[in-house]
Amino acid sequence: MGVEYTNRKEKRYCLHVGKTKTGKPKYYFSLKTKGQLAEEIPEGFEIYEHPANAQVFLRKKTPPIISELEKKLVEKELQKAAGPRLYIADVKGEEIVIYESNENVENLKEILGSISPFHDTFRIENIIKSETTYAPIMKFILDDEKERTFVVNRYCFRGSIDDWIDIGAPMHLKEASKVFLQHLGKDSFYELF
Repeated sequence: MGVEYTNRKEKRYCLHVGKTKTGKPKYYFSLKTKGQLAEEIPEGFEIYEHPANAQVFLRKKTPPIISELEKKLVEKELQKAAGPRLYIADVKGEEIVIYESNENVENLKEILGSISPFHDTFRIENIIKSETTYAPIMKFILDDEKERTFVVNRYCFRGSIDDWIDIGAPMHLKEASKVFLQHLGKDSFYELF
């Protein structure tokens, strides 16, 4: 039995091993169960599920800069941002990136609920979970490693900019997450500068 991973969309990926042109091993995930399967994750690597589309990769392990406690603090505040969209926090190097669902989940529930075969709430939740995609919307960037202060950026959707903009001076993560995450999914988000 090789290495398997089931992503949030309930798709099962198998880790395959092949060879590069120079004969070195190369590893990749595939939905296919046939082929040369890897028996274990190579040393120094880890499984990574991309928040945007739930695609599964093998990536090199790096020493953590953001602690698990800091990520959990942000996730706790994200739970308060209940609304028509879903959110995922992902750590990338010295950043905690917040991804927002591209779909309005409340509208999807209403539409699927009105279609007779989908009156089952559990089934509706699973369909939404498997079809929802995400885009990065906000990030907390570690500014001072010793003081553990963060600068906050949000994605700007103005046609002339379409890039990350700073929206806050360096502050501690607990304060920054309370101040800024409350604006997710609201019109006030677009007024943050």
